[in-house]
Amino acid sequence: MKLVDIETVEPGQILGRTIFSSNGAILLSVGVHLTVFMISTLKRIGVTTIYIDDPNFRDIPHQEVLSVETKRTVIYKMSEMFAQLRSGKTFSSRAIADTVDDLLEDVLRNQNNMIHLSDIRTADNAMFLHSMNVCMMASLIGLNMGLNMVQLKELAIGALLHDIGKIGAPEVQEGRMHHAWRGFDLLKNKREYSLLIAHVAFQHHEAVDGSGAPRGLKNEDIHLYAKITAVANIYDNLIYPQGDEEPLLPHEACERLNAYSGTLLDHEILVQFMRMVSTYPNGISVRLSNRETGVIVRQHRGLPGRPIVRAIDKDGNDAVSYSEIDLAQNPTLFIEAVLS
Repeated sequence: MKLVDIETVEPGQILGRTIFSSNGAILLSVGVHLTVFMISTLKRIGVTTIYIDDPNFRDIPHQEVLSVETKRTVIYKMSEMFAQLRSGKTFSSRAIADTVDDLLEDVLRNQNNMIHLSDIRTADNAMFLHSMNVCMMASLIGLNMGLNMVQLKELAIGALLHDIGKIGAPEVQEGRMHHAWRGFDLLKNKREYSLLIAHVAFQHHEAVDGSGAPRGLKNEDIHLYAKITAVANIYDNLIYPQGDEEPLLPHEACERLNAYSGTLLDHEILVQFMRMVSTYPNGISVRLSNRETGVIVRQHRGLPGRPIVRAIDKDGNDAVSYSEIDLAQNPTLFIEAVLS
C-alpha cells in the first residue's frame, strides 16, 4: 500500500484505504477498482491523496489504533449529535459516553500502534474526523501518562467534544461568543458529565505562556486534560488545516509542535506525544541522503525519524528490485525528502 497524489491515480488501480462519508457510511471501500468517475468525484470533494494497493508493498503493516467499525460508529454519532444541536435539541450524553467506551477499547487494545492520521477527509466529514482523531490521540497520551480509567474517559469525552461550541457559532468569535466559551456553556449543564469535561472545551485554546484564548490562562491554571487535548488538536490541524493553509507532512508538523514547546504547548506532554507519533508513516515515498528512493515499510517505536525503507533499485535494463534499509542501523543515512 502506497500513499500517492490523487493527480497520479489511474483508472483500474485498487483503493488501499476505506473512505468514509459524513455520516459514517463507507463512501468507497478498500479493495475497490477505481474508475474515472470515482477519481473525478474524489478530486471534486477535495481529496488530494489516497492509498493505493501496490503488490510490491502489500506486506507493509497496516496498524491502526481505531478499527473501521469504531470509526464508523464515532463518525455517525458525531454527525447525529451535530444535527441535533443545529436543530435546537439537546444530545444524548449516554450515546456519546458509549461511543467513547468503544473508542477506548480500541485504544487500550492497540496502544502500542503508532499514531498515523490516514483517513481521507472531505468537506463533509472533516469536522467529525478531526474530533475523532483528537480524541484518539489525547486518549493515547493520557494512557501513556498514567491516567486511570475514570480520568481517561473524562479526557476522551472532553477531547471528542472539544469543538462542540463551533456548532452554529458566528464567524467572528470574541468574548462569550468564542467557541470555547460556547462549548463550556453547553457542557457544564450536562449533569451526567464531570465539570472537567466542560473545561476541556473551555481551555483547549489556552497556551502555557498565557498567550491563548479565551481567557489568557497560564500553565498552572490550565487543566491537564486541556493541555493534552491542545497538543492533539494542533497536530491534527497542521496535518489537515482549514481554509487556505497548506497541509504539513507529519515530520513537518512534529517540527512545528516542538517549536511550540513551552509557549503554546506543555513540554512534558509533547515528549509523550513524540514517542507515539509516526513521523514518517508507512506507505509514504521518500528520498534518502544517498539519493536512493523508496517506501517506508516499518517503524521503530521510540525512533520515529529512523524507520525501515524499502529502496527501489533499477538495473541497466530497467528491471526493478527492492532492498530494505534500516535507518536505525545506518546512522549516516537520513531522509532527505518526502516524495508523496
